[in-house]
Amino acid sequence: MSTSRRWLFLLSGPIIFFAAQLLFEYEITTPGAQAVGTLLWMIFWWVTRPVHIAVTSLLPIIINAIFNIVPMSGITAQYWSDSIILIFGSGLLCIPWARIGLDRRVALKVLSLIGPSMRSQITVWLLASIVASTILPNVMVCALFTPIAIAMLHASGYNDISVCKPAVPILLAIGWGVGIGGVWSPLGGAMNLAAISILEQQIGKEFIYIDWLIRMAPFFIIISLVMLCCMLLMPCEVKQLKGTREYFLKNYRELGPMTRDEKVCSLLFFLGLIGAFTRPLYLSLFPALTPAHLYLILGMLCFVLTAIDKAPLLTWESAEKETMWGMLLLFGGGLALGKLLNDSGASAGIAAVISGQSLDGGFLTILIFVVLGRMVSEATNSTASAAVVLPIVMGFTSQLGLNPIPYWLITVMAFNAEFMLPVSVRAIPVSYGLDARKMLKGGALMACIHIIFVVIVGYAAIQFWPAFSQLSNYSF
Repeated sequence: MSTSRRWLFLLSGPIIFFAAQLLFEYEITTPGAQAVGTLLWMIFWWVTRPVHIAVTSLLPIIINAIFNIVPMSGITAQYWSDSIILIFGSGLLCIPWARIGLDRRVALKVLSLIGPSMRSQITVWLLASIVASTILPNVMVCALFTPIAIAMLHASGYNDISVCKPAVPILLAIGWGVGIGGVWSPLGGAMNLAAISILEQQIGKEFIYIDWLIRMAPFFIIISLVMLCCMLLMPCEVKQLKGTREYFLKNYRELGPMTRDEKVCSLLFFLGLIGAFTRPLYLSLFPALTPAHLYLILGMLCFVLTAIDKAPLLTWESAEKETMWGMLLLFGGGLALGKLLNDSGASAGIAAVISGQSLDGGFLTILIFVVLGRMVSEATNSTASAAVVLPIVMGFTSQLGLNPIPYWLITVMAFNAEFMLPVSVRAIPVSYGLDARKMLKGGALMACIHIIFVVIVGYAAIQFWPAFSQLSNYSF
């Protein structure tokens, strides 16, 4: 990038910020308009890249320090939230893998099972990410799957991920898949638990989880298959990875039996995985021991345990060198941006403008709620979308005397996916080398397709499936 072009992009960011403030301050207040300006500024710099994307992620702190939009403590806290701790802890668990050879063992095993075909790679990574994120937080699934995929690509001979063509669809499959999977289970993430809490407050009844599984199953199956077809139809310059299934299997067998260090690292990894699955079993005994903190504890054990060569399994020097600090900043920046939009009133202001339109609960109402949920998820994350959009949906249905259940279900479908910007869970594959511009380009199309199918399935369910509008212990 030339110096003049870089300065043009650098100066355009603040210009976009002030233009947004002037355009929106009368609609959503000055703090809200400044938060929207921050969002647009960050998007512009993420796409044009006059500075590193991790540097752009620090803008919420800088802008908030100058304009005092919201209390600063809420912004800075996002850069060391539970999600960041989870990513950091899982990273500590995986860093020793390269030194002891476990990353190559896992990568060759994955390659020998999936095969080098890009169609197989896309299918397996997408469906595995979708299924895993129905029962585990999408951040955790993405944080665990991405380094395995990277190790697999390295084992196949691709060292520079930023220019690795096969990496694009594989990392997109993981980043998009973990967002889609949460829609089928209340345990798919904090956004679903927030949605249930908002509904229970509205109807005054306990929500039965089996109702979610039954009513979301058709959409979950349809959207999973649609997204798989879309990804398989995406242009891909490389048809298969270097090597053959037999070649990878031969190399895997040549590694011989697992060493003691490999077994220890594998054990720590699976302890974290099992601990995340069985959280309800020890919740009452260790209420503060969330999966994020469990992974940090297990990661810390790597500094304590001794390897075969008598050295620590992990040294701080290695951790300092191998930890993807930029990824942590990028993820934290996305969370901070969401906090800025919510606490400044920007999200609520935009939602109020939309809900103030003349709507009757028909097709147009569904479309607006779906687009709003999708937009907030893309700009921030699904949890923020649930917190912002669902109260509006509940208030709207209450005001018009409508049954809230179908509109609540459709909105949940809408915000349970993230495609476009390198924020929230999407920051993880971008930080490993995926071009944010390619994510934005492909994600825009996927977001539009997602909106279309949410609207079609939701509207059809209201018209032709009476059970969709009722719950086991609640009827309107």
